[in-house]
Amino acid sequence: MKLQFAMDTLSTEAALELAAAAAPHVDILELGTPLIKSAGLSAITAVKKAHPDKIVFADLKTMDAGELEADIAFSAGADLVTVLGSAGDSTIAGAVKAARKHGKGVVVDLIGVADKPARAKEVVALGADFVEMHAGLDEQAEEGFTFANLLRDGEASGVPFSVAGGVSVSTIGDVQRSGAQVAVAGGAIYNAPDVGAAAAALRAAIA
Repeated sequence: MKLQFAMDTLSTEAALELAAAAAPHVDILELGTPLIKSAGLSAITAVKKAHPDKIVFADLKTMDAGELEADIAFSAGADLVTVLGSAGDSTIAGAVKAARKHGKGVVVDLIGVADKPARAKEVVALGADFVEMHAGLDEQAEEGFTFANLLRDGEASGVPFSVAGGVSVSTIGDVQRSGAQVAVAGGAIYNAPDVGAAAAALRAAIA
């Protein structure tokens, strides 16, 4: 199982600092949506230049203009981009078309999708590399949220998936046992006093 570090900072400088500390212990460096909105596509280029050996994941959360948005992110250095699962099939198909042109990949983020297993099957059939079982920060704060639901949805989907939203040292073992290809950790790393140590601890917790 790969480890992905979601950097939800707001500047390229901060992202580069976080990436440098965590990179020895993670496989995928994710530029979070707030970072891309704040710093622009140049942040993707900067992170890829600094870490050419890592998979760079641009969390665009595209909802429309799938081919165009994916194309500009891939041109900037992204290896994977996200399209929302609630987007139309044509938007997802457009992003997949751009990915194939660049030899890159599309991940469909199922945040906010009610029936995640059903939509997961549909979008993988459209060409997505894998889906992200994702509970956002707002959802995690809601009463009644349980991390276990994400894992159950992943298992039920029957397709390649990642898990994002509450991954920590205490939960990453459950993520791996669910069959996830990727565990996505954000706050568990970037909020830690020692970013490198936190990333190393997560890596060590993967069997």
